[in-house]
This record gives sequence, structure tokens and C-alpha cells, in this order.
Amino acid sequence: MWFAGGVVIQTSTTMAAPPIVPALQNTNPPTITATAPRSRVLRELSGPWTFRRVVAKTAPAEPWLPATVPGCVHTDLFANQKIADPFYRLNEKDQQWIERESWEYATTVVIDGDTLRRDRVDLVFHGLDTYAEVFLNGSAVLSSTNMFRTWRADVKGHLKIGENALVVRFGSPIVHVKPIYDRLGYKLPAANDQAVEMVGTLTRKAPYHYGWDWGPRFVTSGIWRPVELDAWDEARLDDVQVFQEHLDDAVARLTVRARVQATRAGRVTVAVGVTGAPPLASVERDVKAGATEIVVSLRIDHPQRWWPNGLGAQNLYTFETTLGASGIARDHRRTRVGLRTVEVVHERDKEGKSFTVKVNGAPVFMKGANWIPADSFVTRMTDDRYRWLLRSAADAHMNMIRVWGGGIYEDDRFYDLCDELGLLVWQDFMFACSMYPGDDAFVEDVRQEAIQNVRRLRNHPSLALWAGNNEIEAAWHDWGWPAKFHLSRAAQDKLWADYKKVFHHLLPSVIAAEDPGRFYTRSSPSANDDAIPPNKLGMGDMHYWGVWHAEEPYTNYAANTSRFMSEYGFQSFPDFASVARYTIAEDWNIESPVMLSHQRHPRGNQLIRTYLQRDFRAPKDFASFLYVGQVLQATVIQYAAEAHRRQMGHNWGSLYWQLDDCWPVASWSGIDYFGHWKALHYAAKRFFAPVLVSAVEEGDAIGVWGVSDRRDNTDAKLIVRLIDFGGKEIWRREQDARLPANTSRAYLTMKRAEALAGADPARVVLVAELSEGGRRLSRSVLSFVKTKDLALPPPDLHFDVEARDGASFAVKITARRFARSVYLTSMRVESGQAAGVEGFFDDNYFDMLPGEVTTVSFRPSGPANIEALRSALGAISISDSY
Repeated sequence: MWFAGGVVIQTSTTMAAPPIVPALQNTNPPTITATAPRSRVLRELSGPWTFRRVVAKTAPAEPWLPATVPGCVHTDLFANQKIADPFYRLNEKDQQWIERESWEYATTVVIDGDTLRRDRVDLVFHGLDTYAEVFLNGSAVLSSTNMFRTWRADVKGHLKIGENALVVRFGSPIVHVKPIYDRLGYKLPAANDQAVEMVGTLTRKAPYHYGWDWGPRFVTSGIWRPVELDAWDEARLDDVQVFQEHLDDAVARLTVRARVQATRAGRVTVAVGVTGAPPLASVERDVKAGATEIVVSLRIDHPQRWWPNGLGAQNLYTFETTLGASGIARDHRRTRVGLRTVEVVHERDKEGKSFTVKVNGAPVFMKGANWIPADSFVTRMTDDRYRWLLRSAADAHMNMIRVWGGGIYEDDRFYDLCDELGLLVWQDFMFACSMYPGDDAFVEDVRQEAIQNVRRLRNHPSLALWAGNNEIEAAWHDWGWPAKFHLSRAAQDKLWADYKKVFHHLLPSVIAAEDPGRFYTRSSPSANDDAIPPNKLGMGDMHYWGVWHAEEPYTNYAANTSRFMSEYGFQSFPDFASVARYTIAEDWNIESPVMLSHQRHPRGNQLIRTYLQRDFRAPKDFASFLYVGQVLQATVIQYAAEAHRRQMGHNWGSLYWQLDDCWPVASWSGIDYFGHWKALHYAAKRFFAPVLVSAVEEGDAIGVWGVSDRRDNTDAKLIVRLIDFGGKEIWRREQDARLPANTSRAYLTMKRAEALAGADPARVVLVAELSEGGRRLSRSVLSFVKTKDLALPPPDLHFDVEARDGASFAVKITARRFARSVYLTSMRVESGQAAGVEGFFDDNYFDMLPGEVTTVSFRPSGPANIEALRSALGAISISDSY
């Protein structure tokens, strides 16, 4: 379970353990004798910590308060009841003072004599947010300028036996850089910084902290990743990288490159093996003081491949690299890898310029979503929250997640779960929608940031590619920044030269040196060609926002499919039970101050209304508006994703914006902040199914398409029929449909008039189904008019509940007449509060045909009896919304 804003979420599926790996070749290496007292010792400094605001020397010092590390100032103030819940109602507005203050954290570190007898004792901060000075027993030992870097200092000379005072002092990320920004002489464009002083681009800090069009402004400070004391002798392992060479399916060769950091010249042994078994290969090498790279080679017979979600097993191998010196095992490191090849084909062809991800030599259609940090305060992310969100992505048949460049390089837990779930990762560097400086200090800071994060992530089998930034190339050329920010010609030339310095030269050089062979695209979207405008249709990846921002009809998605669709999206609000958790009854109008504060797009409400009015009747109340808005979002994105999949072969990816939220808000997400699946995510489970049937009206023709992501052919049966809302079948066609592997094709085409066969288009739907061995693989329900023009009858829904096992219930729903977008809920809002049985339906927001019986599994978040669930259950459809 995980908790967010008082809500308890139960994960829907138990994660399977990684498969057992096959045996490797044993080369009988020499043995290293472990002597634990002289091995490397890593000790996390988890506290107790305290914190306080730094005040002027002339003012009385503020009292020290309990703090949590990892954490941040906002969460510590909240825990000490110094501020209210930052996400509730309008509290965000009252907490902007925090970003302009300085803060300090303190703890006591107890040191024994054995620690001080070590060759080195390093203080390691895995994340300082952001401008920090660190003092040990009153002496300055390091300072930080970058949230995304690890900071290490040898502090042995500053330590003493017994108690040692450790203090970390954070300067305001706004006050620190304001004078530097003022001296620039021009503005750095920053599309989403929600302050008059747009200084955030000068600081290597999560861009979304400064606000976005889906997120609040909380400019945090604090120790946001673990702190360790690292005591070691003679040598330690600084890094281990595993390279793969797959000659064929029978043999894989691994090259393990170990970076050894030594206090002095000497001779060391590096051994590699499977964790829990004797080493399989080792080498002895001389090392110098400082860093030395040592290479060990392995061979794996009959390797078990790692595959993306839906295409095979996620076989994982865990290798242990051991470092020995002076006959003692000084250090060891575990590295988990999946044996696979990943490449991106990005080259000119007759249709433009491709962007195709290949895994194990075969093209794979990428299905997924964009990921933003799942909390404004990322240290609140628990294992279960990560697991719930990524398991939800896998359950919706996604195989790729794009880690967007306005957030953070995610926690190791994120990438470990992606490895286990078969979710390939498109990894942006942390730059988005802004121009950045190019002075030597800034560029060197970025270089170290890139090196550290590339080394941390490069062994993950889920890592597919690197992208330099989000949308900056397109923004510079197409968003009118020079005029908007009053940039002189000289300023424009400098900004573009600084841009190229980082994204055309620095970052690709880091990838070439640290992760050779991995694909790098300099921006998203980009054709990676100065002669081709960014975001040009047919030229690489594309962000298409004609639908939404430009108010184009959503059917325009079909004509605006490029070679890889890496962003597109549409907004909706959370469900009523979620909204009730951050509002009170007087707020229940989308134009209320509270709802507007939790809608950060300046035209968001207007755009939702505009599109809703085109396709749906006016909802009768606030709750109905939230429900219909979610159905609208799902309808729009389903149309887009199916258009992308129908064009498989030309287009090889569909990643919608966005999977998740960082706070309770109206946004483009498919899963709200509290972990509730919106209608969009339930729809994604259907439109991203491995085998899809897609019925579509284009002009005066109706087409029925079959799409298969499978690696093998599928022998299916296609049934297409026209039915009225009472259940009368007007016509029916059946045919065998062989779906070749990894292919999209049309199986049936007819004129609209032929399909209607004289029926009233407002009272019938076309239903297409693909089945295999009597099991339905996919269904598509096509209306001939907009939903608002359908003559929908009351569906007469009935449901019953049966206990399925100790942890779930079966909910059986029957519809007497056609029902559009049946929404099941186990929560209701009473007296301004959400009440009922919290839990998860495995399907929802689905169409039901007349006389159809659908069974849905419900898993409560906590103990629940059948009578309580029966009392709490409710079901509505579109005809109930007006």
C-alpha cells in the first residue's frame, strides 16, 4: 500500500521475482580472501537530523526542529506543523516565502578509532538541493551548485573520535542567483517559470520546482538523497560498466570495465561472477594513485534475452564485481543487467527520416507515456508508489516511459522497476523549455552532472536512448522567444551558441565516452539535422499539439502522425473523490479560486469546455462535468493512439503526455496524484493491447483495421456487426483474419451508407471484434455521430457483487440497453467528504452492448466486507450525465 493525501492505494499485482539466470562459463579464477574489518564500509547518516531557518546575525537564532533526511524544507516544515498541507486548497500561495530563505541542517556523527585508522574517510552527499555549504566541526569541507550531482570530500583530517558536528547550510536558490541574472544584460527565456524573476535556468535544479502548466511552484531546499560516510583502505570500486556483444542466440560476450580508485600505486585483483556463486573470471593489474580502468571478459552460453513488456520475459542477470588488494576483499559491487540489444534507427528514407527502436534486432512499436516526477516533494515517493505507477503502466501494455527533461534523473528504484517490468526508458537530460547559460563554470557543472548520471544509469537494460532536452530546439525556432523576451541580435547569437555548446557538443561527447553505442538525440523533437526544422512532419520524432493548444479537431491526429510521436495530450480533472480531498464544497466550480489554482494551464478550462461542447451535451452538475471530461480525454487520446498504431511501419511510437501527476490538479495525466486511474488509463489498457481492432470513419468510408505487436503471427476471427441500442442486429460479417507479426493492415472497408444500411445513425453503433480461440482480444465500438447527437436510452444497469477470494470481489454488471462509458465507483462524496470503500477496479469507463454481462474485479485497499461494498457501489453512463 501507499499513502498520499490520506488515501491508501493497494497495488493490483504482486511483482514477480526476476527469473533465475542460466549458468555461466567458469574460468577458475584465483580466490580473494575477505577480511571484513578492512573492507570498505558505507554508513548512511540518517540522523537524527535537525533544521532551522538562518536569520541575520543580529536577530535571535531560531530553534532547531526535527528533520528527515532525505527530505526538504517544505516537508520538514509541514511535519513540524509550521505550514499547512501545501496541496490543500490555496495553501501553495501562502508558502512562497520559503524559497527566499536560507536554511541549515545539522546532525552529530559519532566516529570510532577504527574508522579514523582507515586510509580514507569520505563524506558523500548523493543529492544536495541546491546551493549548499557543508561544515564538519566548524570547517568548510565542500560546497554544492547542482542538485543532480553526487558530492564527495575526504574528511578524515576533520574528524575526531567521538561526536562530530555536521552542518549543511542552504542558500536561497532565488536570492543566490538574482545578482548573477541581473548582470547578464538580457533575459534567459523560460516558458514555465511562474515568477516575474525567471532566474531558475541559472540553477541546476529540477525545472518543475519553479512551476509548470500542470504543477505548483515549490522551490525546495534540502538534503534530498542519502548521505553516507565512506571509509576505505587502499582501493575502492568507483564504477562498473557492462558491455554486451551478441554473436548469435547461442553466445553472448560481456566486457566488464571496472573503474578503481586507489590511494596509492599497487596491484589489485578484480573478479566477476554471479552473486552468491564463486567468481567466473578475474584479472590482476597494476593501478596508480587515483583512477585506473580494469577490463574483465566473460562468455555466456545460451543467454536468456531481456524483452520489453508484452514480447517476452525480462530475464535479469546479477553480477558481483569484487576488488581485492593485499589479499583482502576491499570492495564489491552488484550490477544487474539484461542481455539484449537496443538501437534506434534514425536515417533518411523515402518518407523523410525514421525514428525506430529495435530490440534484439527487431523493430518494436513503442507504446507508453511521458513521466513527470510523481510528487512535488520527491522524497515522499515510497517503493509502493513507484511500483503502483509503473505496474499500472505495464498493466496498460506500455513498453516505454519517457523521463521528461523538466524533472529529475529518477531514483534507482524507478529504473530497477522498469528493468523488471519491461518498460524501456527514453531518458531526457534535465533541461526543458528554456535557454541556459554557456559560461565555463556552468558547462563544467553540466559535464560532471552528465558523467555521473550516465554512469549511474547506463547498465540498466531498460535504458533505450538519451535526449539532450525537451522542446528547446523547437521553442527557439518556433515560439517567438527573441521578440517575446526582447533579445538583441547579439544576445540571440550568444544564446544559440551556448545552446549548441551544451546540446550539440558537450552531451554527445559525454555519451560517446561514457555510454558508447547508445543513441543520443539532441532535443525532442528534433531531426538532428540543422537543415531540417524541428518538429517537421515525417522527420524523426514529433510533439503534436495542434489538438489542444491550437484547438484543432482531434481527428487531425490521423493526418499528423510523424515517424515517432513522443508527445501529444489532452487534459481532464481528477475524479470527484480525488477533488474532494483538496477542496471543500464551496470550491466545486471549475472557475472557483481553488479549482483555478489547481488548473495551471492559462486556457485549460476554456479548452476543455470547447472540446466538450463539440462532442458532448452539457453536463448537469459539477460531478458530471468531471466524469464527462475524463471520458472526453480518453476519447481524444484513444483516437490519436489508434491512428498512430494503424500507421505502424511509417510511425513506430506513441507516447502520450502524461502518465502521472506531482500534485492534485487538472492535467494531461492518465493517473491522478492519489493513484486513481482516470478514464484515459483504462482506455490505454484497451488501445495499447498487443492485438488491436480499430474501426474508424475517414471521409465517407468506414475502415476496420487489425494491429499486432506480437512476434508471431496471429490467426484470429474478425466479427463486424451493426446493432441498435435495444440489441437488434442489423447486419453481421465474419471472416478469418491472419494478423502477421508486427504489422498493421486494413481488413474491411465500406462506404458509410453501406455500413448504416438505412439505419438511423443516432441509434446504432458498429461493433468490431477480434478473437482467438474463442477469447476476445479486442473490441472497437464506432458511433456514426458525435456522442451528443446519439439518442442514448436509459441503459437500465444492474450489478451484483460476489466475494472472489480473500482480497478481491467480482462485480457483475448487466446492461439492458446500450451504455456509453459505464463508470463504476465505490466512493461517493457526502457532506463534502469522500466516503465508501477505497479500492481498484481492473476495468472501467467501458461501453456495454444491450443484454451484455460484464464482470469486473474489485480489489479494496483495506479490509472490506461484501455488504459495505454493495452499499457503496454505483454505476453511471453518459446518458446519466445530462
